[in-house]
Amino acid sequence: MTRLYQHKSIWYLSLFFLPLLLIFLSLFVGRYTISLPDTLSVLLRPGSATPDSYSVIWQLRLPRTLASAFVGASLAVSGAAFQGVFRNPLVNSGILGVSNGAGFGAALAIVLFGAGAPVYILSFSFAVLAVILSYLSGRIYGTTPNVTLILGGVIVSSFFGALTSIMKFVADAYSQLPAITFWLMGSFASVSYTHLVALIPMTAGILVIFICRWKINVLSMGDREAAALGVNVKIYRGLIIGGATLSTASAVCISGVIGWIGLVIPHICRMLVGNDNNKLIPLSISFGASFLVLIDIIARNITTTEVPIGILTAVVGTPFFVYLLKKTKGGGWR
Repeated sequence: MTRLYQHKSIWYLSLFFLPLLLIFLSLFVGRYTISLPDTLSVLLRPGSATPDSYSVIWQLRLPRTLASAFVGASLAVSGAAFQGVFRNPLVNSGILGVSNGAGFGAALAIVLFGAGAPVYILSFSFAVLAVILSYLSGRIYGTTPNVTLILGGVIVSSFFGALTSIMKFVADAYSQLPAITFWLMGSFASVSYTHLVALIPMTAGILVIFICRWKINVLSMGDREAAALGVNVKIYRGLIIGGATLSTASAVCISGVIGWIGLVIPHICRMLVGNDNNKLIPLSISFGASFLVLIDIIARNITTTEVPIGILTAVVGTPFFVYLLKKTKGGGWR
């Protein structure tokens, strides 16, 4: 028993320190070179740091790195939760229209108000509204709840995608349209400490999924089997979907639309630990945070101008998913 407890402790410590290691790496890697000793000095003794080093690390790199870590964790764990609850390996964190709803909210805010707080407020609001509409539209169908929610998400995603296209059509071609396009490609370039308030709902959503992770194992067996085992299917499905929606909506409102993480990262973790969500959920949180921090480092350094995050995640995610399908031959998930 003691050995088992020590093994679990090492497991969770390794998952905790992996993203922390990459977060620390991101603080001294960039076009403005800061050595490792200088980085440690700035972090431990900020008062003695040069103005340039202090500004780069504390004002620029640290807030965006924290944001990228939490966004990556949120998208990955939400994708894993949705895949388990819906029993579908092809769903992701935006399956219920969150991404397209947030995209329309941001585009509407840019057209009406320009940049600033309205972009984040409206993107979050419309992301949550999209999930509510997905649920309501899904109730029209008389099939199983999982199918109705997915169908509702497809309908609402298409609807908000069309509304976003309208906003792009009416936007000013020289100022508003580039801002909308850049936001939809995803980026952490404008993240500051004021945006980190979104970490609170992201953390709350992640914690809900983490606490309910063993329930996902039961729900993935089917509604009848879960009810037979004494699980209140409606309550726990609502809790898990609500937690995933909260974390995803909060992530998208500060980063823009970043694809593939909620689809690819859970599959990578599943290849390592299997389908047990007791292990899959913590690993998805760690790998999701680590992956997006690493992608953000690449985005800041690959060219002289910053590459949008969404482009890099698609470039990495698409060939990997093709490889994954070839390796598993489209099966072997459940």
